[in-house]
This record gives sequence, C-alpha cells and structure tokens, in this order.
Amino acid sequence: MSDSGTTASAEDGSAQGAPDAGRPSVEFTHRQILTILTGLMMGMFLAALDQTIMATATKTIADDLDGFNLQAWATTAFLITSTISTPLYGKLSDIYGRRPFFLFAIAVFIVGSILCGLSQSMYELAAFRAIQGIGAGGLMSLALAIIGDIVPPRERAKYQGYFLAVFGTASVVGPILGGFFAGADTILGVDGWRWVFYLNVPIGAAAMIVVARVLHLPHIRTPHRIDWPGALFLVVGLVPLLTVAEQGRAWGWDSGRSFLCYAIGAIGLVAFVFAERAYKDEAMLPLRLFNNRTVAVGAASSTILGIAMFGGLMTVPLYLQIVKGASPTVAGLEMIPFVAGIMVGSITAGQLIARTGRYRIFPIIGSVLMATSLLLFALIDADTPLWRTMLVMVLMGLGLGGNMQPMITAVQNAVSPREIGVATSTVTFFRSMGGTLGTAVFLSVLFNVLPGKIDNELAAARETPAFQQAASDPTQMQLLQQAKSEGMSDTSFISQLSDVVAHPFKAGFSDSFQVVYLMALAIMLIGLVVVLFLPEIPLSQRSAQQQRADDAAAAAACNGVPGEVGAGPGAEIKSSY
Repeated sequence: MSDSGTTASAEDGSAQGAPDAGRPSVEFTHRQILTILTGLMMGMFLAALDQTIMATATKTIADDLDGFNLQAWATTAFLITSTISTPLYGKLSDIYGRRPFFLFAIAVFIVGSILCGLSQSMYELAAFRAIQGIGAGGLMSLALAIIGDIVPPRERAKYQGYFLAVFGTASVVGPILGGFFAGADTILGVDGWRWVFYLNVPIGAAAMIVVARVLHLPHIRTPHRIDWPGALFLVVGLVPLLTVAEQGRAWGWDSGRSFLCYAIGAIGLVAFVFAERAYKDEAMLPLRLFNNRTVAVGAASSTILGIAMFGGLMTVPLYLQIVKGASPTVAGLEMIPFVAGIMVGSITAGQLIARTGRYRIFPIIGSVLMATSLLLFALIDADTPLWRTMLVMVLMGLGLGGNMQPMITAVQNAVSPREIGVATSTVTFFRSMGGTLGTAVFLSVLFNVLPGKIDNELAAARETPAFQQAASDPTQMQLLQQAKSEGMSDTSFISQLSDVVAHPFKAGFSDSFQVVYLMALAIMLIGLVVVLFLPEIPLSQRSAQQQRADDAAAAAACNGVPGEVGAGPGAEIKSSY
C-alpha cells in the first residue's frame, strides 16, 4: 500500500505488482476482446429479449392471472427498479470493480425470472418483476462500461455496435417467441407463458459461466465512502414520479394521488441534490461531472433522445397492428427495417470513428435523420403503403444508430478512467428517464386526441353511400354500438369490421399518431440544438485499464501527490473544452 492509501487488486483475485514487467497486462488482443464481448452480449441479450418478449405475452399472462387491469404494474415495477439501480451499479463498480457486479446483475435477473415463472397473481408478478429489474439495471450500463475499460475510445464505437446487433436480434426474435409461448396452453406440463421467464435461466447461466471464465480485469481500489443517503433519496424521488408517469393517465394527472406523487418526488430529488453536494467526489452521481460540457450535453441529449425515441417508437407497432391489421408477431417482423437501420448506422459510425478519430458529427447527423424520420412519420396516414412506412423506419434506425453509441463514446472519453462506470450509467439513466417521460406523455396525448379524431372521421364517412350501406348490416351496427359504449379500451373490434366501416377508426388512429410524431419532432429539434454544443475532444488511444495502470505508476512515482488528469487516484478531472 502506498502512502496515498491506494491498493491494486485484480478482480479475479490475482495479486498486482508494481507497474512494470511484473504488472499483469492490461492490453487486450482483438480475439480476447471478442471473447469478453460474447459474455457481455449474452448478459445484455437477457434484458433486451425480456422487454420484447413481454410485449406480446403480457395480455395472455394478465388474462391467465385474472389481473388484466393490473398488468401495467408489472411493467412499472420493472421500470422503477431497473432505472434506479443503473447509477448504483455504475458507482459501486467504479469502486469495487465491474466483474462481481455484472455477475450479481445476471444472478439477480435469473432469480427474478424463476420467481416470475412461479407467479400465481399479478401482484406477485409485479413484485418479482421488480427483482428482475434490479438485475436488468446493471446489464446494459456495466457492459458498456466494461468495453470502456478494455477498448481505447477510438476503437470503442465499432465494438459497441455489436451491442445494438444484440438488441436488433432480440427485437426480431422476442415477439416471435412471445407469441409462440403465449399461444401454447402448456409446454412440458407447464403453462406456455411461464416459459417466457424460464427461457432466461439457461441463457443467464451460460452468460455467468462465460463472464466468470473470461472477464478478469485488474482493478485499483481506493478509499471511499458509500453514498447511501444519495441512493435512498434517489429512490424517494424517482419511485413516485415513475409511478405517476406510468399510472397518471388512469389516475388522472390532476388527481390527489398524482399530486401526492409529485410532492414526494420533488422532496426526494431536492434531498438527493443536497446529498450529492455533501458527498462531493464520492457521491453516487457526482454533480462535478456536469461541469464537464461533454457529460452535460450527453445527459441532456440522451434525455431528449429518450423522449423522442420512445415517444415515436411506441406508436409504430400500434400503427402496424391497429391501422395495418398486423398481429403482434407480424408487427415485430415488420419492424426489421428499423432494426437493420440501427445496426447499419451504429456499425458505420463505429468504423468511421475508428478510422478518423472524430465523433461529434455522428450525433448531429443522427439527430437530423431522427427529426426527418419523425416528420415523415407525421405525413403517413391510414392509406400509406407499408413499404413507405418501412423506408421511414430505416431512416429512424440510421439516426438512432448514429446517435446513441457515439455519444457514449464521447462521454467515456471525456472523464477520468476511474469514473467511466458512473459516467456511462449517467447517460443510460437519463435516456431511460427520458423514455419513461416520453411514453407517459405521448400515450396520454394519444388517448386524449383519439376520440375527437375518430368522431371527425366517422362524421365524414357517414355522408358517403358506401359507409351507409356497409354500416346498415346488423353485425356491423352491433360492433359500432359496442365500440361506442366501451370506448377504445379494446381495439380488437376493428378487425371484425368491414373495410369500409373500419376505415374511419383506422384513419382516426392514424391522425392521432400524427399529433404524437409532430410533438416528438419538436422535442427532437431541441435535441439537435443541444448536440451542436458537443465538443470534439481527441479520442484517447489507450483503454481505461491502461490509463488506470499508468495512474498507479504515476501515483507511486510521485508518492501520492495528485498530478494531471489521469495521473493518480487523487487527480481532479480537468475541463475538456
């Protein structure tokens, strides 16, 4: 131990020597990186597949557990715990190392999956989904942080593109598997839908084995305090706000329960800020990080991107199912152009960043493509050919692929190697928060404008002889009366209407989607302005592991006296612009 109190240890338990020939190598070959990447992607595949597979299975699960009106809580519980745990994983892994927390995240996710498969009520499912969420919160952010540890920033984006390929695969495979399991009464004597959760067990076990065998990163441990007050106040601040974001439409945004959530959330967030100020550099989310312009721009743009992305994307599957009449499984397959766009955009951006060393242009181009795609989506109506819609999906995918990973690379490059975990989780955290806010707001807007849009389309259609003749059929009249009495809580009746009678409903939905896309476009334009403030910092040619090893050598040489950025455990982050 040096005079500064810093000790070096390896996550696999091997001893660390002086930073010379006796020090374990912190350089990784391309083959070693791909081997480690395999374990990381398997862990991330768990979280990605769980989200997409649940999209098509939730209705069946809720019906079987007699809790259709409670199904939103299963989603809300998962969302709350995964969002809140993300910054915790980032900070704790910076202190203790990535490997044990990544293994912990996988293990918790597996346990939560088993419990979800054993659920006997929607209340149990919601509680067990919360456990799953605790594990899911670490899978994405830690995987990105580990790549930051072993790959230099200039090469990082092209490896991170593989992660989006994982999400693309899950986006295609998930709805198919969800439809298969939900449609099966029993498989091997077990309810078909329970295999949605049991499927995670072998995948998770394989991921744990691979990670445990191949992920051995040297780790430098420093004296620390754990910011438990910050963690507690973050929970107090976010739980009620995320709850009202998910439930506000059902409760009423101006209801007593909603205002209570607003008040408690505001108090919790104010207390969180004071706690972070008190803990300074040892805070769970150090406020000093936001003095770095790259981090500030990354957090702000990720929030806006999350709002626009989820606000826009959650309507595309609805459009395909309601307006175009696709089943959930077919709608998932029809989203392949979007997934292909993400993969091409991410891989292309990664390769160009590796060759040129420049990253700033890609979030700007990505934001322009996102804004353009949202504008084009706003021009799509009920009669637009499907191939045109798919072309716009490709454009949006290219925009997202060129935006997300380069922004993470920029943030990781701009901070101390000791804080890559908390910086990465910060970007992920704000994107998740933006997605939650966007989904809540845009769904609320959608269902508020929908009745008026449908009434307008019906009023116009009733003037046409074709509609009058088709609607005079007793079966059609009964379905129309049912729709009038039940509202839009169940849209399955639209598929039973004749094409002429169904068209005003489809047009009403399409008109409502246009309102959502225009709102998302306005927000994305703000995001484009924010991204323009992103500085261009030369990308480091060293990985975070190499920088930390050099830090240890510098700290030993200067007897613990802080030096320049990255020169020792006590060094402050310099302004990077």
